Amino acid sequence: MGKYIRIIGTAIILAMAAMTPMSQHPAMAASAAELNREAAAALKQLYDSEPAAKALGAKTKGILVFPSIIKAGFIVGGQYGEGALRKGDRTVAYYNTVAASYGLQAGAQSFGYALFFMNDSAMKYLDKSDGWEIGTGPSIVIVDKGKAGGITTTTAQADVYAFFFDQQGLMAGLGLQGSKISRINK
Repeated sequence: MGKYIRIIGTAIILAMAAMTPMSQHPAMAASAAELNREAAAALKQLYDSEPAAKALGAKTKGILVFPSIIKAGFIVGGQYGEGALRKGDRTVAYYNTVAASYGLQAGAQSFGYALFFMNDSAMKYLDKSDGWEIGTGPSIVIVDKGKAGGITTTTAQADVYAFFFDQQGLMAGLGLQGSKISRINK
């Protein structure tokens, strides 16, 4: 059994090392100022590529932007990234996202995502929860390219909308289920 754990551990380390040249930004920001810049740039990039995101952004109560998340695994996997909660044009708090998984998986990738909180109750849930586990609490709709064109500010009925962006690397699938989001101090 110990031999397999070493093999799995080595595979995860190699996958993470292979991921390093793919990422333009590290998963962990060095400072609050750097994370603010990366979040603002990522949000601008998302708005430029997704008109639906820009329309929702004008009506949202807050946007939690994770500009770069690193995900790697070989049978056992994990992901980590840090983000900024923005209200209007300013950052009001910082969060991290952590997830672990087990199953048929192999590879490494980086990506970013933004959560658009559309109402006060969803924002209160984020503010009051001591680590929000995706899949509990407010309803979340993951917006893909095909679905984005059909979302307008009048048809948007979910509590939270999630947009993925800047995906690089090789690993099957993207998802939020099982991710835990916790407030951090910067």
